[in-house]
Amino acid sequence: MKFSMERSALLGALGHVQNVVERRNTIPILSNVLMTAEKGAVSFVATDLDIEVSEQASADVSVAGDMTAPAHTLYDIARKLPDGAEVSLSIGSDGRLEVDAGRSHFVLPLLPAGDFPKMTADGFTNNFVLGAVELTRLLDKTKFAISTEETRYYLNGIYLHAIEGKLRCVATDGHRLALCEMGLPDGADGLPGVIIPRKTIATLRRLIDGLSESIEISVSEAKIRFKVGSAVLTSKLIDGTFPDYDRVIPKAGDKLLVIDNGVFANAVDRVSTISAEKSRSIKLSLAGDTLTLAVNNPEHGNAVEDLMVDYGSDDLEIGFNAKYLLDVTTQIEARDVHFHLSDPASPALVKDPEDSGALFVLMPLRV
Repeated sequence: MKFSMERSALLGALGHVQNVVERRNTIPILSNVLMTAEKGAVSFVATDLDIEVSEQASADVSVAGDMTAPAHTLYDIARKLPDGAEVSLSIGSDGRLEVDAGRSHFVLPLLPAGDFPKMTADGFTNNFVLGAVELTRLLDKTKFAISTEETRYYLNGIYLHAIEGKLRCVATDGHRLALCEMGLPDGADGLPGVIIPRKTIATLRRLIDGLSESIEISVSEAKIRFKVGSAVLTSKLIDGTFPDYDRVIPKAGDKLLVIDNGVFANAVDRVSTISAEKSRSIKLSLAGDTLTLAVNNPEHGNAVEDLMVDYGSDDLEIGFNAKYLLDVTTQIEARDVHFHLSDPASPALVKDPEDSGALFVLMPLRV
């Protein structure tokens, strides 16, 4: 096997696939990228057995064939080569990979291509297309609320499903919930509710970053596939039942708090500087059109800041996790953010007046 390609093409392809490869692997072959060269192109494939990413790039193929090489090492080599360099990769007489670029020469170990695990990609029942901008919105408005608690594995991803003529993404960690939806695209009718794992979301987000083209999505009961230009991401889904999230979305919320989102976020950030690291609790006290943010930390002192707001309901004191408040404010696109409140023990419903397809729920804390 022997081929050569421009450094930027090699770096781009390796950059997309090597993110899947774990730095530490008990199975040596999973540390490698599979390269298959034929007819003027080379395909690169990496997997962790749960996610597989492949990408094809143009190349000058002298000898067709396949091989596997250490993914991160090969990527680091390509990253450090000069712009515009022509990179030649071939299997040497000693059975190792030789990488040449100008005066640079590298020799890397290989593992048999036949040992590389392939993920089957069949049985997809729903196929539809989303614009990269639409998909980015669905992911970014929800992924921050994905749980990292491994014991509740069914919360370790985004729940994608079709409901009431909408395509909806939901994520929750039990303390907060994020929901984002859009019109149902053609082909998504009857889409089964699936949970896309956290790592898959992160890998996909890197693939579509900055793109404006369309993404082809295929879904089965056990897998999901995304075609992003010349790259294909195939992932297993989380085998679990997502909770009935609709039950925790407040339906009442008779008290409406309207506040400048940027002013509010900066104030929360300032006051929470001295909050306890574990709870990061901050108390919101509403009286008339004044909101008082307060933190009382026995070890580090206390902090208070008053803000002018649009409220006008009964006085209310309620506590929240400051980090969770800040996470939500980063998702608000409008100048103002709307908090729908009921009482100190009930969750708050947070909405963006410029995005009716998104909402956020925050559980209160005792303060």
